[in-house]
Parts: sequence; structure tokens; C-alpha cells
Amino acid sequence: MLYDPVSRFRRFARAVTMEVGALDTSFLGRGRPLGAARVLNAIGMGRTDVAEIREYLGLDSGLMSRLLRSLEEEGLVRTTPHPDDARRRVAVFTAAGQREFQAYEELSNARASALLDRSPRSDELLSAMDLVASALGRDRVAIEEADPRDDAARYCLGEYYSELGRRFKKGFDVSLSRDPDAVDMVRPRGAFLLAMSDGLPIGCVGLKGTGGEVAEIKRLWICQTARGFGIAKRLMHAVENLARELSVKTLRLDTNSALPEALRLYRTSGWVEIDRFDEDPYPDHFFQKHL
Repeated sequence: MLYDPVSRFRRFARAVTMEVGALDTSFLGRGRPLGAARVLNAIGMGRTDVAEIREYLGLDSGLMSRLLRSLEEEGLVRTTPHPDDARRRVAVFTAAGQREFQAYEELSNARASALLDRSPRSDELLSAMDLVASALGRDRVAIEEADPRDDAARYCLGEYYSELGRRFKKGFDVSLSRDPDAVDMVRPRGAFLLAMSDGLPIGCVGLKGTGGEVAEIKRLWICQTARGFGIAKRLMHAVENLARELSVKTLRLDTNSALPEALRLYRTSGWVEIDRFDEDPYPDHFFQKHL
């Protein structure tokens, strides 16, 4: 049947296979197939533990060994025992390997830029790519603690504030909100968590503490193209566990009626509505949870 879901999926898969050069024996003209190039990329992006690389790329141990051996024979990679566990191996670049990684980076960036430049709707294309990446990588999203003043955290907070400005009837001015700079969302008073998808931040949540037994959950945000995959629940579960580590006994949060998905999440995950507990001008719903 024309344009049925399976046919459309397979058309997309064939287009991606052709575009990324998955069938080429010399990926991007560098003399090795895509699999070996992806191992180089993983090492270049900071993954050196061989078991971690294998898990990240979804390779069986036999194929991983063959790809590593081929890169060693080219003089691009050295493998040594892990300093803390002799049963594990670590892969590191030689000088030639570092140069090869940089060559791949430049070629890949140029290829991506060329595709976007020839697209009449590049923003829509990128949004579609983000959605696909979120769907395919949902099980590989990592929850990481971060400083709310770091670039990735500031990006998430900026997107969060912008969305509130669009959705609230009177807009949103973070300077009118309590703790606009998230200074209370760092240890030992609190913490800030990011949801990371293959190196890119796609969500965040903050724990705003005072050092006592009561703390607040703030700034829960998920990228639009990553919603519906359970990431908000994972962030909330992680931040509640972190609160327990900091000896917090009671959590509170506030939200606005313009965010019905947030209200749904809280009402279905053990939070109880309570009376107003702050003078923030934006929220109209208030919740509490005993840990």
C-alpha cells in the first residue's frame, strides 16, 4: 500500500543509509568503512573504555575486537589494560589517530552543513532529525549532575524561560522569580541535573535547597522533540533520590495552569496539592511530597 507507515519508514531508512555512506567501503573517502570510523569517533568524543565503546555503538565483542585490531594495525589506536581493572581495556589515540579523528570531524561537519544549506526548510528538517534521534536514543539518555552556570545548563534554562514566556498569558520574566540565577541549586544546598542525549542537553531539573529538611523542585524542562519518552519521569525520580542523599525529608514545587502536562505528571506520581507557600507571581498550583 502506498504511503503506509512501514513503507514510509523504510523509505526514510534507505535515504539515511545513502546519505551517511553506510554502504561505502571507504567512509568519507578516508579508506575505512563506517564501523571503524564510528569507533574512532567514540574515542575522540571521550569514550576510552572498550566495553563502554562497544555498548555505546551496540557492537558484539567479536566485531568490536576486529575493528579495534584494524585501527591498531593502521597505527591509529593503542589499547592497554584499564588502570583500575586489568580485565578491562582502554583505547587511546596515537598522534596519527588524533589527526584522523580531526579529518573525519571536518568532513562530517562540512557534509552536514551542505545538506542543511540545500534544504528549503532547514529548521523543520532539524526538528524532524531531533525527534528521530530522541525516539531511537531514548534508552541511551543519561542523567548527569551539572553546575547550573555551565553552558549546557544555561542553554536548558534559557529554553525553559523562553517557553514559559510563550505559554504564560502575561509572559515570563525570570528576574521576578525566586532564585533566578539558580545559586541555591548547587551542593551542598541543592543540585542541578541534565538529561543528555549523545552529548546534547535535552532536559533539566533543579533541586533548590536551604540546607534543611525541606527543598523545592524547580526548572523541570524537556526539549519539545524529546517529550513523550519518559524523560521527565526519569529526571524527577533522579532528583528525588538526590534529595534523599542530601537528607531532605520533604519536597515542594509550584507550577502554572498553562502547563497541563506538568500538572498531570505531578498528580500521577505521588505529589499532593497544598496551599500556596511562596510569593512567586507566576504559579497557581502548589505540591508537596514526603520522601
